[in-house]
Amino acid sequence: MDKEWSEKNKKMQALIAKEKTFAEGIKVLLELRSSLFEQLASIVKTFPPAAFYQMPFGPGDGNHNATLAWSLWHLFRVEDIVAHTLILNDKQILFKNSWLKKTKSPIVTTGNELDGEAMVDFSKKLSVKALYDYCKAVMDSTNELLKGLQFSDLKRKFSEEDKERLAASECVSAEESASWLIDFWVGKNVKGLIQMPFSRHWIMHVEAMRRIKNKLCQQAKRNC
Repeated sequence: MDKEWSEKNKKMQALIAKEKTFAEGIKVLLELRSSLFEQLASIVKTFPPAAFYQMPFGPGDGNHNATLAWSLWHLFRVEDIVAHTLILNDKQILFKNSWLKKTKSPIVTTGNELDGEAMVDFSKKLSVKALYDYCKAVMDSTNELLKGLQFSDLKRKFSEEDKERLAASECVSAEESASWLIDFWVGKNVKGLIQMPFSRHWIMHVEAMRRIKNKLCQQAKRNC
């Protein structure tokens, strides 16, 4: 894990654990998210659309065994679902302002159920520019949620009703590779969700995307 991001994440976790330093911790979290999103923006702005459906490491279980487009979709679909369906119990960003149509996505799930050629085929269908704009909209929305949190909100837990609502949304595939997510999220309190998916989940996938784009660069040089 990137040392700077890891240290900032640890600092944020320590700060939000105490009421006196909670607000400072949220500030550090927002700074971390901004720094990570800059990495994503740089990739989107410098790589051609064709790069986003390549899988240079091939299929596998690692976060880097994916495409850039899938990584973006997965990271922000998870965040959108957790922030809006689970925590706020309101409408997801994907279903506002025609984002589903704009991104050209054939699915509304997190994409955990996709691998190999299915992931590549999915990635080819996406509009990278619209996907990036959707990601930005999700990030901005979650940032507002985070800014509005109080220290007392951290201990809030979730219920069987919340679990049923997540399942009913059909935004998590019923396949075994994805269905575990619902129990995972509902099993955490708000403090736990700040870590996964609002901070550490970002670090994991942004680092994986850096590995993917570096591998693509290496392959491009060999092909020149």
